[in-house]
Amino acid sequence: MFSYRHAFHAGNHADVLKHTVLIAALQHLTQKDAALTVLDTHAGAGLYRLDGDYASTSGEAADGILRLLASPQPLTPALQAYVDVVRAFNQGAATRTYPGSPFITQHLLRSHDKLKLFELHPTDLRSLAGNVAQLEAGRQVAVLHEDGFEGVKKFLPPPARRALLLCDPSYEIKSDYGRVLDMVADSLKRFATGTYAVWYPIIPRPEAHDLPRRLKTMATKAGKPWLHATLTVKNSKLVEAADGEKRRPGLPASGMFLINPPFTLKAALKDALPQMAELLQQDKHAAHSLESGG
Repeated sequence: MFSYRHAFHAGNHADVLKHTVLIAALQHLTQKDAALTVLDTHAGAGLYRLDGDYASTSGEAADGILRLLASPQPLTPALQAYVDVVRAFNQGAATRTYPGSPFITQHLLRSHDKLKLFELHPTDLRSLAGNVAQLEAGRQVAVLHEDGFEGVKKFLPPPARRALLLCDPSYEIKSDYGRVLDMVADSLKRFATGTYAVWYPIIPRPEAHDLPRRLKTMATKAGKPWLHATLTVKNSKLVEAADGEKRRPGLPASGMFLINPPFTLKAALKDALPQMAELLQQDKHAAHSLESGG
């Protein structure tokens, strides 16, 4: 249950998509004076060292955030905002620290906003609690050793009736797909006007392809607007390794599905996604898509 560690994947192409969307959404949602509550169901450690054992072992950041940082071409506003946030956690030219969603969110929140972080992995929980303590954010940030799928229930609806929920489990366990759907359905009943953002991997598994379709159906039946963005960086088919065995070449693509997205998000991603695919492509199969409804 606890084998997945995001530290191996910090700053990869999936993080670029997820965190670009997160930042663009938060920038819009924090324009209104009323307090915003952000719920992060799978918070991880919060901060990651790109030169540490985990990230340097996989090297995935080299094909993600580091490509954007090295790009000679001007970035679209949404990608520039993402790069600027990452740079804010690093001093000098070198990028050694990558902020996860908890720290990206807290960086953009105002003093009267609230952030609830859920994490079950014991090691990541300790790291998260230690990292958050250094923020000296007081009661603004709460670290909760709870199952995020269930824990969010007690915070919906939030006091000021404004919330963003980010859900990005590892999906190592097949049941996570169903739990995401159950949680979003329950959350919509508790707080119909919240913004719900779900990240998911696009892999050769039926549940992964069913998830966005079922979220779309759910949003449509509830009469809610939705937005679905995907980024593909390489072929998902089996490739022959040096030892002659055929293996899948790591995560080829991922998606973000939002219910009640900020109305400014579609335009921001319409500009950002083509450049994201261009800069992060690993073979000729790189692609992107953006759909909306409601």
